[in-house]
Amino acid sequence: MFKNTEKVIFPLVSRSVSTMKPPDSESGFFRSALARYFNTTEGKQFRLSSQKRMAFALRDELKQSRRVIVKLGSSVVTRDDSTGLALGRLASVVEQVAELQHEGREMVIVTSGAVAYGKQKLTQEFLMSQSMRQTLSPKDNYKEGNNWVTSRAAAAVGQSGLMALYDAMFSQYGAKIAQVLVTKPDFCNEDVRQQLFSTLSDLMLLKIIPIINTNDAVAPPPQTENDDVPGILNIKDNDCLAAELAVEIGADALIMMSDVDGIYTGPPFSEGARLLHTYNPNISNGIKFGNKSRVGMGGMESKVKSATWALERGVSVVICNGMEDKAISGIIKGKRIGTFFTDAKDVEPSIESVAIRAREGSRTLLSLAPDKRADIIFTLADLLSKRQKDISKANKQDIEIAQLNGLSGPLLSRLALTPNKVQSLVAGLRHMAAESHENVGRVLRKTKVADGMELNQITVPIGVLLVIFESRPDCLPQVASLAISTANGLLLKGGKEASHSNQCLMNLVSEALDVHDATSAVSLVSSREQVSDLLQLNNYVDLVIPRGSKELVQTIQCQSKGIPVLGHSEGICHVYVDKDCDPSMALKIVRDSKCDYPAACNAMETLLLHRSIVHTPFFEDLCNMLKSEKVEIYAGPKLSKILTFGPPLAKSMKIEYGSLECAIEIVDSFEEAVAHIHEYGSGHTDVIVTENVTTAQQFLNTVDSACVFHNCSSRFADGYRFGLGAEVGISTTRIHARGPVGVERSEERRVGKECRSRWSPYH
Repeated sequence: MFKNTEKVIFPLVSRSVSTMKPPDSESGFFRSALARYFNTTEGKQFRLSSQKRMAFALRDELKQSRRVIVKLGSSVVTRDDSTGLALGRLASVVEQVAELQHEGREMVIVTSGAVAYGKQKLTQEFLMSQSMRQTLSPKDNYKEGNNWVTSRAAAAVGQSGLMALYDAMFSQYGAKIAQVLVTKPDFCNEDVRQQLFSTLSDLMLLKIIPIINTNDAVAPPPQTENDDVPGILNIKDNDCLAAELAVEIGADALIMMSDVDGIYTGPPFSEGARLLHTYNPNISNGIKFGNKSRVGMGGMESKVKSATWALERGVSVVICNGMEDKAISGIIKGKRIGTFFTDAKDVEPSIESVAIRAREGSRTLLSLAPDKRADIIFTLADLLSKRQKDISKANKQDIEIAQLNGLSGPLLSRLALTPNKVQSLVAGLRHMAAESHENVGRVLRKTKVADGMELNQITVPIGVLLVIFESRPDCLPQVASLAISTANGLLLKGGKEASHSNQCLMNLVSEALDVHDATSAVSLVSSREQVSDLLQLNNYVDLVIPRGSKELVQTIQCQSKGIPVLGHSEGICHVYVDKDCDPSMALKIVRDSKCDYPAACNAMETLLLHRSIVHTPFFEDLCNMLKSEKVEIYAGPKLSKILTFGPPLAKSMKIEYGSLECAIEIVDSFEEAVAHIHEYGSGHTDVIVTENVTTAQQFLNTVDSACVFHNCSSRFADGYRFGLGAEVGISTTRIHARGPVGVERSEERRVGKECRSRWSPYH
């Protein structure tokens, strides 16, 4: 008989068959028989063995949760002023729970709040009738210590109102709820205990959300003073209740919501306290707990004990902040919210420990002789050359996935690691290695400050760099080599579209670093959440360099907590063709600036033409050349007015196309060209094509961009072309470094005057 009754109990204790239903007929018989069976020695042993489930080892596995308990702490349910319920937070919780229920999950809520709601109602009633009370009674109990009503009386008044509120909220989402009140003796009596869990099972099978609370109206008073919290609200702790229920009904996940973000290494607001995103009770130590919350009977220590107890019995637990937006939905999606409890021994190291290792790796690199740092880069270049098949295979996987996901042409171009790109990368790394011996410890200046005393200014590493790049896997070995040559620790975050390529290249970097036992110096960060965490570690990360879209740079700048951000906005680069230009040279410069690599940030996006050359054969040749290169042309407002059948009007003159598209506009003078660049440019790279030396010099002196060129392609704005070997990025900021940034970072790099001569391919 009990082979069949397993269908009844497994929904309570096993994740694998949580959707199975008991037989429609004779269900009462089965439950009675089951209750009797569990009272036997064999039944108790069966239940104990069934409860030895494995909790999820990783956050991402929380997506598989079918049965979820959400425990709402007193500080989440009540308002900050402790005078009633936080309706806004409750509405958000209800919405998330209802959505998860509609997805097919079985949701249970363990809630506080009856006492708070009851005291709110009783206080309002008292205030409305206060004058009558004062008339009838010479003694005003309300004024004497605010102890005029007990928590049990408030709970009795508030329970019905609280449930009515939940019912009204859930009804907006078509969800049904049921109230279940429990007390501690209910768990001591085996018969009552089994009836309780049988009821919960019935409700969940009927797609009803049980809302459970301790019956504070009849609960015995606290046994010690430590169990009592002074103040208006005195709500019973539900941490143990939630953990007990989670184990008994076989919940996959227990989300315990409080007024703090999770577990910290010390009291949350104390100096040096760090949030732990992952907590293993078996290996975590040195945790110091603070005081209890402003309301309620628990506290973080109580939550941790309850969570650990549930984890040991196969329930995954997350402690999080109930004030955080969409916390419940985010946790079930596997996002890094709150503290995730796990007993897995091979837990991913905390992001802080990764940053600390990078700092230690930087010091290891600094202790190496310059030729050993160069040897690491030479080794990496050799590995890139020898492992091209492995690199191509990984890159092919990324490209195939990107094509299936509809990635745009320019991004696909950036993603591709062609043999030419790899060979160019190898050449750049070898050049960098050969020139790297004096990067660290080079004397920049000597000053005699007194007799027998000399002050030396020398180059030293910055420390730990966090570099974020999108769709450019070739950035990884470039930036890693720059960090190695300057003895900096490095944390890298590449785009997810290049995950296979990045991992393959990172393996080569680690292999090269291992030659001199410095593998900890460079690490690859895997998720956006980890980047967000790193941006808060201003004690461990010294400089952030985002390489990507304007939105990426702005996001990083907003999230960074006291860490300098070196980045550029869009690459809206201009080429201005002056009235005194060499037409043949102008055609070559425009073609290379736009068509050589249109996805690059130094590609031309806007072509400015002096009005005098519009009605010349050169203008026709220019348009035909762009069309032959399959460049889609958009007309600026002025050009559009003088052309009868011209190209479509540009949506804006401030667009980074990143593809075979560009805007063409006319200007009436040199001054107007400069004004246009200042208004619509991004301060990246701007070019003038002219044979007039005076005009060229004026352009170089006037245009306020990181790179200003005369008679050469905008594509020349590149660290490798500048002799830097490679670049960590192109900066449009005005402090620290400007333009292509390589190992030299101690001075502003504005390169216009150095590049005003003609570039040889066009001379």
